[in-house]
Amino acid sequence: MNNSPPTLLVSIAGTVVVIKVRGRASFTASADFKTLVQELNKRGYERFILDLSECLVMDSTFLGVLASAGLKMSNGMQGGRMARMELIQPSSRVLDLLENLGVAHLFTFVNNSDVLPAKFDSVETVRCEASREELSRTCLEAHLTLMALNPANVPRFKEVTKFLQEDLEKLQSPQG
Repeated sequence: MNNSPPTLLVSIAGTVVVIKVRGRASFTASADFKTLVQELNKRGYERFILDLSECLVMDSTFLGVLASAGLKMSNGMQGGRMARMELIQPSSRVLDLLENLGVAHLFTFVNNSDVLPAKFDSVETVRCEASREELSRTCLEAHLTLMALNPANVPRFKEVTKFLQEDLEKLQSPQG
């Protein structure tokens, strides 16, 4: 198994943003992914395509961040514009995770990769270099989103969210 860190690549054409995820989409890339999507959406980009053809698996934090973005876009207007998120070529493992967590309905699934650009830029050049506090906050928000979207996820993530909340409180305390 390849344990290399995930790589996020981006290509922008018109109002379309294509983000390619390579490797294991984990909490280490979740804050960068969240920041990237939020910033580009604020700048007026409306269509987000996530190329998952090289994504091996997603952890629950990345899934929660993805679900949060999908929820915001599926709820309609983003800054007065209709925004949407499409997932291209998710592996059966990733698709199973999305379905089992009850968040697959937030996305449009596409198997055709004809819309994918040939050239991508590495997101490392704009990395937010999240602090431990930001990573903890992102992890907590991601898991709370998964629990809010599907009550069946509460028993799965109740202890994780409790731990993350306590960790975040320690990090935010003057002694932390």
